[in-house]
Amino acid sequence: MNNMFRPYPCPFYSNKPMYHPNNMYPWPYWPHPPMHHPNYFNQCYPSNNGYIPLRDYGPKPFVVNIDEAAKQNNNFRLALWTGRHLQVTLMSINVGEDIGLEMHPNLDQFIRIEQGQGLVRMGDRQDRLNFERRVYDDYAFVIPAGTWHNLINTGNVPIKLYSIYAPPQHPRGTVHKTKADAEAAE
Repeated sequence: MNNMFRPYPCPFYSNKPMYHPNNMYPWPYWPHPPMHHPNYFNQCYPSNNGYIPLRDYGPKPFVVNIDEAAKQNNNFRLALWTGRHLQVTLMSINVGEDIGLEMHPNLDQFIRIEQGQGLVRMGDRQDRLNFERRVYDDYAFVIPAGTWHNLINTGNVPIKLYSIYAPPQHPRGTVHKTKADAEAAE
């Protein structure tokens, strides 16, 4: 099916007049699609049939359905957007795997789980992870700079998540297909 509501670039902001004599906004004049339209929440990323090409879109302005992008990602780590002061990455943690115990001395990190469940462990020392919480779909957690942390997949499906680093942690365009690739790169 040809979908006229998802051409790239985003068609909903244009130089066309937004006034219509009948006080309506037929398609080329909408400032954005109506809320009842099926593409209201995912209208501005380059896409065909719901597929989001996963690559680093930074540092240009970017809009994406982050829930769908995270669930679509099968790479251990993929940089989705890298700017000068912030980076968004997608991760897929396989059943029984973990991110790996790590600490970022100079950056804060935000993680949101879109699918799956796991155990978050954090602490001020590598051998003392005294903060533990179970996390599930739609849970988020924040990791302050200098905090040792790990996320372990305790469920029966891969954990799909997105992570925000401030400032960026990985080189622009980073793609690690597996955890082994990520460990080799670091």
